[in-house]
Amino acid sequence: MYQNILVPVDLAHKEVVAPMIAAAKALSGKNAKMTLLYVTPEIPAIVSAELPAGSAAKAKAAVEAQLRQVASENGAPEDAQTLTGTGRPYHNILDTVEEAGIDLIVIASHQPEFADYLLGSVAAKVVRHAPCSVHVIR
Repeated sequence: MYQNILVPVDLAHKEVVAPMIAAAKALSGKNAKMTLLYVTPEIPAIVSAELPAGSAAKAKAAVEAQLRQVASENGAPEDAQTLTGTGRPYHNILDTVEEAGIDLIVIASHQPEFADYLLGSVAAKVVRHAPCSVHVIR
């Protein structure tokens, strides 16, 4: 059983959050820690320079609140941690694994399209490069 589980969440696909959390619970050991992570894309500097002051902080706070709500609504333990990051999702996921000592990632994947074979999906990159076990939900 695993003790420190990371569940990367895509808020655009909330329908897979409940199955991911259920799988994480099923694979968790006694007193296991669960962390949900959402990564927002990085805003190009030329665009962010035109945004009103404080808009990035407001957007981050809104995303954090939405992530906590999604975690609560989909059965995450009350003590589950929520984290947000900015940039490329797979980089943030792998960085979080290293920083937090994660021993299992529970991640969702979709049916691959042609572009995924050329570029690779986030789940595929995580599976290839993670230093820990990865459980993929389809």
